[in-house]
Amino acid sequence: MAESEPNPSCFFVYVTAEDESQAMAIGRDVVEARLAACANILPGMTSLYWWGGEVQQAAETVLILKTVSSLIDPLIARVRQLHTYECPCIVALPIAAGSAEYLRWIETETRQTE
Repeated sequence: MAESEPNPSCFFVYVTAEDESQAMAIGRDVVEARLAACANILPGMTSLYWWGGEVQQAAETVLILKTVSSLIDPLIARVRQLHTYECPCIVALPIAAGSAEYLRWIETETRQTE
């Protein structure tokens, strides 16, 4: 395995969805479009948050997408189109370092094919 190396072009995009079905639909769409190399779906998350002037609690599903910096804006736009929330959580987090082979794989799998 190659050593960990910095790669400022790779990102995790963290999204919360109303349920596993919505997360699966969004994940499949963006992976098929090559806006993300991978989608991880983690059901069973409980969220506590402020909304409408009071603390809310909801069961949600976490969706983690792996992509590159040049695709963050179109990826966020597509997730917003598919999402049902008025104000969906969609945040991009840079990957500071990781397996060189894995980071190259993210870059390779997000290349747009002609």
